[in-house]
Amino acid sequence: MDIRIGFGVDVHQLVADRKLFIGGKELPSDLGALGHSDADVLLHAICDALLGALNLRDIGFHFSDTDPQYKGIDSKVLLERTYALIREKGYTIGNMDCTVIAEHPKLNPHIPDMQRIIASLLACETDQISIKATTHEQVDSFGERRAIKAYAVCLLKK
Repeated sequence: MDIRIGFGVDVHQLVADRKLFIGGKELPSDLGALGHSDADVLLHAICDALLGALNLRDIGFHFSDTDPQYKGIDSKVLLERTYALIREKGYTIGNMDCTVIAEHPKLNPHIPDMQRIIASLLACETDQISIKATTHEQVDSFGERRAIKAYAVCLLKK
């Protein structure tokens, strides 16, 4: 079986007067992620993992933050378009393992919804999408709620 592994990471600054989207879901928060799109840190990391697995560069190459057509775009659309590129190459999801670093809000209650959203976008089962959440124990920009970060690793199979 032809398999490929990809890794993605994304970071966004947290600011007031922005909505917070993680894993395709809007979460209640007094701070939101700053970015050209809706700044969904988890979906962006997943896009980069998928693209990296097939040596297709990165999310910024395909969806530039200087292109007005992507201003405010829903990152679920970016993930759908990214996965279309993966399918064109004949690959599907084996599994994905993700970690989000955020001090607030607590993500654990939202993880099942995120798994369902992502699995539906990637045409796979929810048990193929692992999402974990952790904090930085109030240390550095992540722990001080100035930024949010996500990591994603994927296994693709042909």
